[in-house]
Amino acid sequence: MGQTKQEITDLIRLLLRQTFLLERKYDKKTGRFQYTKEYRSCSLHLEFIRRYFAVAGIEILENSHMGMIYIQGEDLVGEKLPRLATLYLLILKLIYDEQMENVSASVNVYTTLGAVHEKLGNYRLFKRQPSPSEIRRTVTLLKKYQLIEPLDLLDELSYESPFIIYPSINVVLLGDDVRELLADFEEGEEEGESDNGI
Repeated sequence: MGQTKQEITDLIRLLLRQTFLLERKYDKKTGRFQYTKEYRSCSLHLEFIRRYFAVAGIEILENSHMGMIYIQGEDLVGEKLPRLATLYLLILKLIYDEQMENVSASVNVYTTLGAVHEKLGNYRLFKRQPSPSEIRRTVTLLKKYQLIEPLDLLDELSYESPFIIYPSINVVLLGDDVRELLADFEEGEEEGESDNGI
């Protein structure tokens, strides 16, 4: 009984900290997607956890097609993302949607850091090239929230560095929201350029 209680407590804390639980995550050691014990445990105790979160006005949802359990609620306040993380998030969602339109059999999408930067350049969203430490911090943050999985070591990130975009990106942003936000960012950049007399 005590072990089950601790397991549920850990799951609740994990959901509050990460927002998502993925059914399968990429394991670098095996080079394959592995089932996560947290997802299985949460599935097992889902009704209890749902009732627990409902008291606080938080909904817990399961999307078995995408293989994730996640929380939603108006009272949830997420971490304020730095500008670079926000830009990455927008571009990652665009890349994810583009690849899924090509009738991908997988819910996970592969891309590279170079592809992200190229799209950011196409939308003219870089005032300056971010430093390697800014890029590492951003990738680490997006990994923490299970939005991406870098396949290279963070210390070895380069333009060719591949990573996986997890389906949790769909819950963070909808396709139409992304296009509106990108348009807002582009307008802001143009206004900023004219303000600086460039």
